[in-house]
Amino acid sequence: MGIIEDKKKLKLDALLDSAFSLFITKGIEKTSVSDITKKAKVAKGTFYLYFKNKYDINDTLIFNKSTEIFNAAKLALEKENINEFHERIIFIVDYIINFLDNNPIMLSFIAKNLSWAVFKKVIIEDNEEDNKFKNYFDDLINSSGYEFDNHELMLYTILEFVNSTCYNVILYNEPVKLEVLKKFLYKDINSIINNHIIKK
Repeated sequence: MGIIEDKKKLKLDALLDSAFSLFITKGIEKTSVSDITKKAKVAKGTFYLYFKNKYDINDTLIFNKSTEIFNAAKLALEKENINEFHERIIFIVDYIINFLDNNPIMLSFIAKNLSWAVFKKVIIEDNEEDNKFKNYFDDLINSSGYEFDNHELMLYTILEFVNSTCYNVILYNEPVKLEVLKKFLYKDINSIINNHIIKK
């Protein structure tokens, strides 16, 4: 990476870090583009080289933070000797839930956009930059030993289900504690998987 590219990356990172800090403290509605550029110490015009508006940088942050979590779960799974598809999915889900339980600020920021942000950019869109993640999920499916009816919908349903059910439980311990929820949640995830398996 050359000097110019290094400077561009530093400015982009400064914008992302500043926006994240402001969004989790003030909220996106009370944060302006000027607030972000002032905190990042970059010109306002620089912001628009990378993003259309504050909602665009918010979407980028949600995707980046979500991808970091999924990547950590992927690396953790690779260290385990787990081959059965259902168990691998449960392991990934459990890792993500535990991570968010230990990082409530991250959960609050990502909120209910986690599954759509990841699913849209990683599973649906075929961007070259994100191919390694799409390929990883494709490999999970292809090595499962099963044939699925619409595996993309299956993965999205699981992500959406986990995201929506865990939000209140992690942040407010309602309607039950997390460990109680997990017992039922993982049974339901297994049911979702089984319902998408094409019976031969």
